[in-house]
Amino acid sequence: MDISVIVPLKNEDESLPELAAWIDRVMKENQFSYEVWMVDDGSTDNSWEVIQSLAGINANIKGIKFQRNYGKSAALNEGFKMAKGDVIITMDADLQDSPDEIPELYNMIKTGGYDIVSGWKKKRYDSALAKNLPSKLYNWTTTRMSGVKLHDMNCGLKSYRKKVVKSIEVYGEMHRYIPVIAKWNGFRNIGEKVVEHRARKYGVSKFGLERFINGFLDLATIMFIGKFGKRPMHLFGALGTMFFTIGFLIAGYLGYEKLFHDVYKMTERPIFFLALLAMIIGSQLFLAGFIGELVTRNAVERNDYLVETTLDRTK
Repeated sequence: MDISVIVPLKNEDESLPELAAWIDRVMKENQFSYEVWMVDDGSTDNSWEVIQSLAGINANIKGIKFQRNYGKSAALNEGFKMAKGDVIITMDADLQDSPDEIPELYNMIKTGGYDIVSGWKKKRYDSALAKNLPSKLYNWTTTRMSGVKLHDMNCGLKSYRKKVVKSIEVYGEMHRYIPVIAKWNGFRNIGEKVVEHRARKYGVSKFGLERFINGFLDLATIMFIGKFGKRPMHLFGALGTMFFTIGFLIAGYLGYEKLFHDVYKMTERPIFFLALLAMIIGSQLFLAGFIGELVTRNAVERNDYLVETTLDRTK
C-alpha cells in the first residue's frame, strides 16, 4: 500500500464527507493505493455515524472510536499502530489542511530521501493574537532547545516514512514534537514544505491557550528522556555533586574562619544556611539519580534500541 492517511478528529461531522471525497479524488488522480484512518477522539456529535457511513461507501475509509476524549497524541498513536502504507500522512479534519498537498509530501519521502516532511503554513488565517504570536514563540523555543529547524513544528499536515511512526510513541501533548522525538530516535532527515492553509469552513477550533503551557512542559520531558532516559544518573548525579561540592566548600570556609579567626559565629551567618541547603539538595539529587538508575535498569525496555540494519556475511 502506498499511503496511509491518519485523521484525528473531535466533533467534525460536517467536514468529514467533504474531506473523504477530496482525499479519494486526489488518490485516484495520482493512482495511489491508500487507506484513511479516521480516529474519533471522543466526539459528542455525529462524527462516528458519519465515519461508519463513509466506510460503507468507500472501503478505504476506516475508523477508530475512543470511548472518551484522550487527546490528539493518543489519536495519532493509535492511527500509527494501524497504518500499513509505505508513507503515512497526517492531517486535521477541519479542512484547513489541503489533501492536494499529498502527492508532493509523498514524493519527498519516497524520492527525496526524507524521513519526515513537515508542512509550513506560511500564510495563515488564524487570529494573530490567539495563535500566530504564541506559535512563533513556541517554534523559536523548540528550535533553540532541540536543534530541529522547522518554521511550523505544530502543523498537523506531515508525511512520514513508515519506519518512523513504527519506532516512536506519542502521548500527552507530544504530537507537537514528533520531529524532535524522531530525531532522538536517529531519524535526522527532516524536511519542510510550504503548504496551503485554508480558513476554517465548519465549526470552531477545539484547542485552547493551555496547549502552549502543556506543550512547553512536554518539550522539557522529551529533552530529558531523549538525553538521559537510559542514564539518569548522568544528570542528577552531576547536579547533585555540583550542589554538594558548593555547599561543602562554603561550610569548609566557614569552619576555617571559626577555628583560626573566631570572628563570626557560624550559625549566625546566612551563608551557613545556604551551605546546608546546597548540601541537602545535592544529596537529594544524587539519591534521585540512584533511584532513577534502579528504575531504568529494571525496566522491560532498558535494552531496546533501534537497529537500522545488520550485516552478517556468514549466514
